[in-house]
Amino acid sequence: MTRQADFQHPRFAQAYARVAELVDRRGAYDHRRRLLAGAEGRVIEVGAGNGRNFAHYPPAVTEVVAVEPEDTLRDLAGAQARSAPVPVSVTSGHAEELPAGDGAFDVVVVSLVLCSVPSQERALAEAARVLRPGGELRFYEHVRPANPALGLLADIVTPVWRRAAGGCRPNRDTLGAIRRAGFEVVEADTFGFAPQPGVPRLTHVLGYARK
Repeated sequence: MTRQADFQHPRFAQAYARVAELVDRRGAYDHRRRLLAGAEGRVIEVGAGNGRNFAHYPPAVTEVVAVEPEDTLRDLAGAQARSAPVPVSVTSGHAEELPAGDGAFDVVVVSLVLCSVPSQERALAEAARVLRPGGELRFYEHVRPANPALGLLADIVTPVWRRAAGGCRPNRDTLGAIRRAGFEVVEADTFGFAPQPGVPRLTHVLGYARK
C-alpha cells in the first residue's frame, strides 16, 4: 500500500526548487506553455511539484486542483497558487489515490511525474477514473530513449538515478503505459532536452490523449 510518507524527499525537493527557474529558462517554460495551451474546464494536476505550471493555465480553465504529496514542494506550490491567473487549490494526495470523484474533471495534467510514481498502471487508472468521458490526459514526461544503446544506458543508470532523484526512473515506456491504460494518444512530440548544463539530453514526450 502506498503511503503519503513514501513521497517525502525534502533534500531532493529543495534542490528541485532551486534549479526550476534555470530549467524553465533552458526550454521548460515553453514546454509547459505548450502542455497547457487550449485546456478548458476543471483540471486536476497530479504531482504539481512547486507549481511551475500554474502561470500557464489559460482563461478557459475554470478551476485547478493541484495534488502534491511532497510537503516541501506542496508549500511552494501554495505560494505560487496565489498569483496564478486561474483559481488553483493545492491539496495533499498522490497519483495512485486521487482525492476526487469519478468523472469529476475535464483534464488531467501529469508533468514530470509518471517517471517517479510507484505504479504507472495504478496512477493512469486513477487518471482515467477522475476524467469525464472524452476528457484529456495532458502529459510532459521524460522517457526511455528509443535508441537501443541509449535505452540500455538508461536501464543501467536507473537504480542510482532513482535514489538520487526522488524515485525518478528515466527508463520507463510512458507512452506505452498511457495506451495500455486505455487512452487514445492524439498527439505526442518526442524530443531531447538537457534541463541543466552538463546533463545529457534526455528523451522527453509532450502531448495529450483522450479517455
